[in-house]
Amino acid sequence: MSDPDWLAQKFEEKRSHLRSVAYRMLGSLSEADDAVQEAWLRLSRSDAGAIENLDGWLTTVVGRVCLDALRSRKSRREEPFDSHVPDLIVSRDDSGNPEHEALLADSIGVALLVVLQTLAPDERLAFVLHDIFAVPFAEIASIVGCSTVAARQLASRARRRVRGASVNDADLKQQRKVVDAFFTAVRGGGFDALIGVLDPDVIVRNDYGEPRQIRGARVVAEHALMFSKYAQRVEPVRVNGVPGIVSWLPNGQIFSIMSFTVKGRTITAIDVIRDPDRLGRLDLTAPS
Repeated sequence: MSDPDWLAQKFEEKRSHLRSVAYRMLGSLSEADDAVQEAWLRLSRSDAGAIENLDGWLTTVVGRVCLDALRSRKSRREEPFDSHVPDLIVSRDDSGNPEHEALLADSIGVALLVVLQTLAPDERLAFVLHDIFAVPFAEIASIVGCSTVAARQLASRARRRVRGASVNDADLKQQRKVVDAFFTAVRGGGFDALIGVLDPDVIVRNDYGEPRQIRGARVVAEHALMFSKYAQRVEPVRVNGVPGIVSWLPNGQIFSIMSFTVKGRTITAIDVIRDPDRLGRLDLTAPS
């Protein structure tokens, strides 16, 4: 096998891991793919024989690329980070999609991705690389351009912010039970039943139209009942590894993807993708 072929094979063996790192850094599947491709270009132009630890080298390169992307995004973004819905990883409950399973090997919920978006770029990199992928602080410091002590402080600040994130704390069966109860109430027009499964301070983040964010059980229930007339069919799916819903229009087009954060017996957050461009990139067909 020629050296270029060997290098390409070794890179492909690391692709899933690198895509996982980039997705957690950027919250965007397309940008994650771009970051991984950039890592390959840099590897193909390098003296691969001089690289002692290929895994560490590639992770560091992806981290640098993602950090640059986050800094650029922060400088030009007008929309508040905590109102942006990150890309969602959607799969049918029985799909067994190995690509999705690889991305979710270190499961990261949508609620946590939303919180990560509010962090400064350096903090996000330090938290993701160290706390999720166990990259040493010395390597993180070299990426950020700071001391090892400062890298530890970045991760510590991020950890405090992340600790307050609203994350699923029920088991999957309980989460699905709560989500199913939500949609049973929506279909039946049961306002009181909807209120019963919504946390009083539930928040909905929507990536399309206005408002982009609403809060409070009564307001959320009213919006859910209002939009229920558009979606003729709903299908249970997994969104970032936990129960979610795809809703379909009569013509077979996807109307929305919904991800739920469940604590105990109530829903504390709903993240909704309705942007036609983003929905069009999903490889899902309407159920028969």
